[in-house]
Formats: sequence, C-alpha cells, structure tokens
Amino acid sequence: MEEEAGEEPGLGRPTAPKDFHFYHMDLYDSEDRLQLFPEESSRIKREVAQAELTNELRGAGQSKSLQKEVDELVHLYGLEDDHELGDEFVDEHRLGSLGYPSYGMMKRDRGLSGEAAGAEDLHYGGQGLPGQCQDLREAYRYTHGRASEEYECYVIPEEEDEEEPADVFCVSCKTPVRTVEKDFEIHKEHEVTPLSKALESAKDEIHKNMCKLEQQIIEMENFASHLEEVFITVEENFGRQEQNFESHYNEILETLAQKYEEKIQALGEKKKEKLEALYGQLVNCGENLDACRELMETIEEMCHEEKVEFLKDAVAMTDRLGKFLKTKTDVELSAQPEFEDQTLDFSDVEQLMDSINTVPAPSAPVINPQVPNSATGSSVRVCWSLYSDDTVESYQLSYRPVRDSSPGKDQAEFTRMVKETYCSVTNLEPNTQYEFWVIAQNRTGSSPSSEHAVYMTAPSPPTIKSEAVRSCEEAALICWESGNLNPVDSYTVELIQAETPEASGVTESVVGIPTCESLIQLQPGHSYTIYVRALNVGGTSARSEPVTVHTIGSYFHLNKDSCHPWLTISEDGFTVVRSEKKMSRRELPHSKTQFTRCVAVIGNLIPVRGRHYWEVEVDERLDYTIGVACEDVPKHEDLGANCLSWCMRHTFASSRHRYEFLHNRTTPDVRITVAPKKIGILLDYANSKLSFFNVDIAQHLYTFSCQLHQFVHPCFSLEKSGSLKIHNGISMPKHVTLF
Repeated sequence: MEEEAGEEPGLGRPTAPKDFHFYHMDLYDSEDRLQLFPEESSRIKREVAQAELTNELRGAGQSKSLQKEVDELVHLYGLEDDHELGDEFVDEHRLGSLGYPSYGMMKRDRGLSGEAAGAEDLHYGGQGLPGQCQDLREAYRYTHGRASEEYECYVIPEEEDEEEPADVFCVSCKTPVRTVEKDFEIHKEHEVTPLSKALESAKDEIHKNMCKLEQQIIEMENFASHLEEVFITVEENFGRQEQNFESHYNEILETLAQKYEEKIQALGEKKKEKLEALYGQLVNCGENLDACRELMETIEEMCHEEKVEFLKDAVAMTDRLGKFLKTKTDVELSAQPEFEDQTLDFSDVEQLMDSINTVPAPSAPVINPQVPNSATGSSVRVCWSLYSDDTVESYQLSYRPVRDSSPGKDQAEFTRMVKETYCSVTNLEPNTQYEFWVIAQNRTGSSPSSEHAVYMTAPSPPTIKSEAVRSCEEAALICWESGNLNPVDSYTVELIQAETPEASGVTESVVGIPTCESLIQLQPGHSYTIYVRALNVGGTSARSEPVTVHTIGSYFHLNKDSCHPWLTISEDGFTVVRSEKKMSRRELPHSKTQFTRCVAVIGNLIPVRGRHYWEVEVDERLDYTIGVACEDVPKHEDLGANCLSWCMRHTFASSRHRYEFLHNRTTPDVRITVAPKKIGILLDYANSKLSFFNVDIAQHLYTFSCQLHQFVHPCFSLEKSGSLKIHNGISMPKHVTLF
C-alpha cells in the first residue's frame, strides 16, 4: 500500500508526503456504507467539495480555480512527464492526488482487504464525520462528471465475468456441463466426454435415424402409390360391373326388378367394404407420411441450433425417433382387388336374356414406358392403361428378352395373368432388355395387343480388381470389371470411412463415372471401405464386394507385364527373385512392354503428383539397381542409361562396395561408408527431387534434382541371383519428413 500511495518501484518518482492518504470509496454511494473517513481531510478535498456546493454561483471561474490547484499538485509530485507511463498510470495519480481512488487503485485496495482490516496503520480508525463524508461524495460526483472531462480521468466499471460455456458432456445425465462449476462434483463419478465428441456422436445418431426415416418414407411412398393404384383398379372394376348389370337389368324391367335390387345392393356392400378398408389404410399411410415429414423438418431446424441447444434437443429427438421407428407400419393390403364373378342365373328368363346385347370386347391397352430406377437386377415393374369405357376382367402380359438389337425374333415368350394394370416381373437376367406387350380380356373376348415396349433390368454388381488398387496419402485409383455383357450407363463409387459406423451410411459418393476406373481424392491417415455400383436406365445395381484402402503411404503393385523372364514375383507381389538359371539372350522375346536387356521390373505407382515413399530390403553382397523410370523407358537398355530413368546402382567385387547414382549414363562422385541394408526412396514431385536414404541409421545418401514432366514408377533390377523385398503403403520416417 505504501508503494502504491507513493513511488512506483523503478520509476524514479518522488514519494508523496506522509500526511497524504488514499481512502476507499464506494463508487455507488451506498447510504448504508459505514462511515470510515479520517477527520483530517486535506485542504484540497474541502475546496473541491465546496466548489461543487457553490458551483451555481461561481460558474466557470470556480473550474479555473480547481484546474490551477490540480496543476500545482501535478507539479508538486513531479507528474508532468507521466505520459511515458501511459494514460492509466497518469489517471490513477491524478485522481489519487485529489483524494479519490482510481479504478486501478480500487482494485488493488480490494485485493488488500485483509490488510485494510488494520485500520490503525491506514488511518481507518472510524474518526470520520458525516459531513466530511458527504462533502467527499459531492466532490467525487463533481470530479467524476465535469472535472473528469477536463483532466481525462475516466473510471471504467469493472466488467462482470461472462459465464463460461459448457465444455464437457455428461453421458450418464445426457446434459452439457462445465468442469469449473461447483455442480460438476455430482458428475465426477459419471462418464463424461468432450463436447465436440458428444456433438459428433449426436450428429451421427441423428444422421443414422434420418437415414432410417428416409428409407421408411420411401417405402411408405411406394406403398401409398401401390394403394392408390389398387384403389383405382378396384373402383374401375366395380364401376364397370355396375354399368354392366345396370344395362342388363334395365332391359328386363319388372321381371328382373327384384334380382336387380338384390344384386346391386350386394355389389354396393362389397364395394363399400373393400373401398372403406383401402381408404382407411390409405389415410393411415398419409398420416404416417406427414409424421415422417414433420420429424424431418424438426431435425433440419435442430441442425441450425447452437451446440448446447442442439445436444439438449438431440437427446429428446433421439428418443422420439426411436419410439417412432419401433412403431410397426402395416404395409399389407387390407383388401385384395380381385372380385367374385357376379354372373346371375337367368335360366328362368332365358328368352329375355337372349335379347340383351353382350358386353363388347375391350380395346387395346396402352403400355407405359419404363420409369427410371424402377428395376432391380432380376425384376422390372410394368404398367399400362386402358380406355375408361371398357369392361376388363383380366390382363395377359407377355414378354421376351431382346437379343442382338432384334426385338421379337426366335426368342422364348413368357406370359402372366393379372387383374391390375401393373405387374412386377421377376426372375430376369441383369442388364438385359425385355420387350413387353399386354392384352385385355373379358367374357366376350380379348383386345388387340398393345404396342411393344422395351424395359431393362438393372446391372449386375461390378467386381473390383483388388490387385490393381493403388493409393497414396491423398488419393486412390480403383479399377473394376463391369460384370455385365451389355454396356452400362455409368458407375458410382461409394466410400465409407473405417472410423464411421457402417449403419451411418455412405461417407461420400462419386457418381457419373463412365469407365471402369476412377482416381478418387481422399483424406490422409484414414482407412476407407470402397464399393462400386453400376447404373443404367432401369436402376442401380447392388454393391460390389468391398475393398479396403489405407491412405497412410504410397501403395502399389509390380507390373507383371514388364517383368524380365529371369525374374519371379512372389505371391504377395512384393518380393522380386532372380534364380541362378539363365537363358540365352537370343531366346528372350522382343517386346515394347517387357524388359529384355536389363533384368528388371517396374511398379505401378498411382498417377498423383505428391510425395511418395517406399523402402527396399537389399543384401550387402547383392548387385542391384533401384530407382524410378518413366513408363516408356526403353526396355532394351539398362536402367540409368537414358534420360527417362534415375537410379541407385550397387556392385560388390573383391569385398568392396561401389555405389553409383545414374541418370543418362552419368553419376556423381559419392562415397558411402556404411553399406545400407534397407534403402528408403522418396519421390517428391512438388520439389522435383528423388532422394535415397539408409533407413537403419537415418542417413541421407543422395538426391537427384530432376524435372519430371511425366509420371514415373518404381523400378527394380537384379544383376545376379538374389532377391529384393519391397515395403510400401508405409508412413514416412521422421528423418524423411524433415528432409
């Protein structure tokens, strides 16, 4: 307190007189505050207080007097150069000089409240007088108001601490909490998780339920469409039956009046029974659809809420979704569209019946074109329509496969009998075109055939070629076989991260791929499960068998088509072996893709311009060449003997190791003292560098600076019998990443 009232340490300011004191002030002037002011108020305080009381009489003259007194105090305590210490320090001393604590002094005074209890040392002996206390309050109001504008003495109210947001989530209580609050003790034994992780978990759960909800909406919409078709079919059939009987009974008048009324009543009851059952089921289906859409809209609104509010609502919404999804939806028809034959026994009026006109045969139906995505790999849904004034009892649907773009020639035909104006035809071949036609029938006869329409089944699932999959940290190249005899329209690649539950659905989809391969951009350091689907006008195939891709390092296979006949590639595809048996070079076949002079093989590296790293295990006494080469490197030349290859070559003779770094038949003078047993190779497209490392001792061997205008691939050569073991799909060691 003495340092604060007097000289600041290290600032070289004079110390205030001993009789100059700082007193605690209540900035809010509470009337209940205990009056603890010393009796010996300074002359400056009395004059300032009196200046406030007589302000109206003195006016502006008093302000000048006060300014003069303040200037005298500033000069007395050497505060003319306080601008070097900042406005805050100057304002503190100016207010302190007038006997009123600044905001910074008040904070220090509050921090030293324990010392303030010793009122004897600080002159808080309770000798203050009420009149002096009131004068000081008035003086404070004056200086805080008008004088503070003149002397730039601003008292900034202390900001209230904002409530810290929740930072963890209690799994047991399912609520966000703060770790600093006192109530956290009740969650101490509970399972807690970071708020971000809880948010992601809640999002995943909501996403999972949304996928289920979307699937249920699709099923309900399809079922509702089916119900509508059945409803219309039943209504049309019964309507035609009514018209038929009505036209018959109107001709027989009194003789058939009684039977007419009985039959119409029976038909009406049957019709009412079936239509009410179907209508009630259609209404229930509509209500379920409305509930599903309402839940979807609620979930979309939740996604725009703040994290905490989202988590609170997500818990209730998850329970609500769980209960709703557990509710079983009736998707079975409550009434079948078939109707009983209503033929009457007119034996007693046979003569009259002979005079009645018969029902005419129906007109030819109109078969509808195929609806996109309405087929599977083994079934299609065929629909048709007919003229409204025709009476139809059944339909005969015929179909046959289309071969060699010649519809209807020498192909087996199949027939189905149905009551409705649609039919799902099963047991078909995938990705195959079928032509369909339909005939309407009633008791009088059959209609002419409809026009022929071509429908197509969905494709078979493709087959991913796992041995051709290549990847790096940023991408993967996926190749597959179509699995279909006929061409398909396109392919879709589906990605699921290994860290994402499969039930949560597809992480990402790449659509509209025209060929049987795709280069896909991925995130580094993840594992992906990849599927492929084929698409045509009929629909989408089932998923292919999955393949797993890791984006940890560069992963590639050796190109067996480029392998020299003297080399053998192991079953796992990562070991190259040269046996002692040799063939005459005259016997070697000439090929543009296969090495014929250099006993080498090339790898298939993914065509991505990034950083690629792999390692090769070698024998110290083995003659080998490793590096990179362009795909069109001459196969009748040695590696490193042209401008399309960059290689490290090792030869061992007379217990001496010789290392060369060859490009276009030139090599620098490089001495390697420690023979490497495992060599790391770093291909850096961005910096146009190819580097070699001794992995065991983390030693850099040599770096090529090369302009790589086209993609290059790893290459491996053995000059003598032995083997090379390749390690790829691995992360870069620390000494390589820092290089």
